[in-house]
This record gives sequence, C-alpha cells and structure tokens, in this order.
Amino acid sequence: MEQQSSQVDVESLKSSVRRRGNCVDAFLGMSILILFVAVTALAVGGMLVVKELRSELQAPKSEFARLGITDSPSPAYKMQNFAFLKPIASQLDNMTMPWRSVTFFRRTSVGSNFQYDQSSRSLKPLKTGIYFMYIQVNVSCTYKCKAGVLKVEVFNKLTCNVELTADVEKTTVSKKCWTVEQLDSNELVALMTVPENKLENWALDLNSSGLGIFLVE
Repeated sequence: MEQQSSQVDVESLKSSVRRRGNCVDAFLGMSILILFVAVTALAVGGMLVVKELRSELQAPKSEFARLGITDSPSPAYKMQNFAFLKPIASQLDNMTMPWRSVTFFRRTSVGSNFQYDQSSRSLKPLKTGIYFMYIQVNVSCTYKCKAGVLKVEVFNKLTCNVELTADVEKTTVSKKCWTVEQLDSNELVALMTVPENKLENWALDLNSSGLGIFLVE
C-alpha cells in the first residue's frame, strides 16, 4: 500500500512540475512577444522622429509651409511662435554675427513672441518654453582657400563646427546643426570664431545661410 502511495505521489509531483513548466514556457513566450512589440514600436517611433527632425531642417520657405504658415487669415501654426534670420555679413571673422529678418507671405520672419535687437545683434524669446533651434551655414571658397574650422555658437546652446578643407576652386561647404532646449527670456547671440590664420577667401553665403527657432511647447 505504501509503495502504491509513493508511486501516486511521484506521478502527482511529475504532473505538477509539467504544469509549472508549461506556465513558465507560456510566460516566457508572452514576455518575448511583448518585448518584440515594444522594440518594434520604439524603432518605428525613432524613424518618425528622425523623419520629423529632417523636415525641420528644410529651406525656410518650406519650413513655413510645413508649419501651416500661409497667407490665409488663420494659419495652422501661429507665426508669433517662429523666428528666422539671415546673415548680413559675408566675411568670416571673430565677431558677433549680424542678422536681418526677411518677409514671407507678407509677414515678417520674426514672430511677435520674439524680439530682435539690431544694435546688440540679439534675438530674445519673450516666452519661456521648449524651443527647436537650428542654424544653416553655407560657406563658399572664392580662390585658393586654406583649411580650417569655422565655429558658430548660439548662446552656449547650439554649437556648429564647419570643417573647411584647402581648395583652389570655387567650392561650397554646407552644414546644418540643431538642438532642442529650454529657453527663457535671455538674449540669443551668435558668435563666429575663426582660427588664428584666418579663413581668407572663404565667404558666408547670405542667401542660403540662416538661423531659425520656434516654440515647441
């Protein structure tokens, strides 16, 4: 009788182990499935973010159109939250860069939530928030240019280093830099820095270079 009871206990234990094993397998399978779905969602989300950021770095006019800023009386994205400036000096030197506003769709490119001071060459956001800021630097070689690094820094928030190689022909070097930052009402100035040997015969393209910023939230 005791031997039969022992056999029953062994069989019961084996059955319990099998059930537990099946539960563990099911749990592991479900965990792997959930992990796969999460990774896939993150990958898709990352691709969408990259695509969105690339679209932010298009030409200024395309940027206005993308944000819904048109000549209609009620634009989807209010112009007051956007500012775009173009440089007015083509020489490359150690200086605070001067800028100018432009006109798009009969509106100034500096929204009412910003203030640009021509004398101090500074752009001031009037609202505290998260801002997307980018700078487009296009530099052309006019004749027999030396190599060097051109640095443009905006208020310690955005730094753009443009590497220039020695060239004897008319060549254009382009670089786009961007950042997303929490900003208050401090003035933003862009400082240009060149190496000690200067960057003679290199010139900033005034039409295709620019500084853009808009309020995200």
